[in-house]
Amino acid sequence: MPRPRKPISLFRYFNSSPEVIRLVVLMYVRFPLSLRNVEDLLFERGIDICHETARMWWNRFGPMFAGDIRRQRVNRMGGFRHWRWHMDEMYVKLNGEMVYLWRAVDHKGEILESYITKTRDKDAALTFMKKALKRHGSPDKINTDGLRSYRVAMKDLGNADKQEVGRWANNRVENSHLPFRRLERAMQRFRRMKTLKKFASVHANVHNHFNLERHLFDRQTYKARRSAALAEWQIFAS
Repeated sequence: MPRPRKPISLFRYFNSSPEVIRLVVLMYVRFPLSLRNVEDLLFERGIDICHETARMWWNRFGPMFAGDIRRQRVNRMGGFRHWRWHMDEMYVKLNGEMVYLWRAVDHKGEILESYITKTRDKDAALTFMKKALKRHGSPDKINTDGLRSYRVAMKDLGNADKQEVGRWANNRVENSHLPFRRLERAMQRFRRMKTLKKFASVHANVHNHFNLERHLFDRQTYKARRSAALAEWQIFAS
């Protein structure tokens, strides 16, 4: 009988170990660090790499790790209902031009969907909402801000009765923008639309993986959940 083939490693052409590559991607995507900050922190720990190597690693492996996280979370949360969504848009400067990052967040702070457009009109809102509803199903309620594009788009979709608009009702998604803002400043903004789309997608999935809701648990439970998340991270793309 033929021998079973071993699965081909994604790291087979790299001299560095998979653990170092995962650490570089984690440090750059999760924390507000520049590529040169990552290089200096690794050098302090006896790992000598160039910041361009860190850039190449996150570009190549970041989407793979994010894909693994997304697949596992979809399988794990398939039986749960996202009973309340929060939608909002934030501006991002791209070579001096203003673009908009749309986000849908559930009641636990999980980033469900992100979408980038150059406009903030009805067509952009409609495309974003269709994408989110197709992938995650229909929630019971959708919290938005006062942007009229949401109301018009939801009328076209036939779920205008699910919209709720309140002054403080959308704080959940507003707070989810803060980690991305800190990373944006550390990276000195973005220069290409392709890079912005890739980073927004990878960051959203890494944020979901380490979203441990530490304010809801005692210290021991939080430490156990954090250790489990890090252990799971170590086996991604293995």
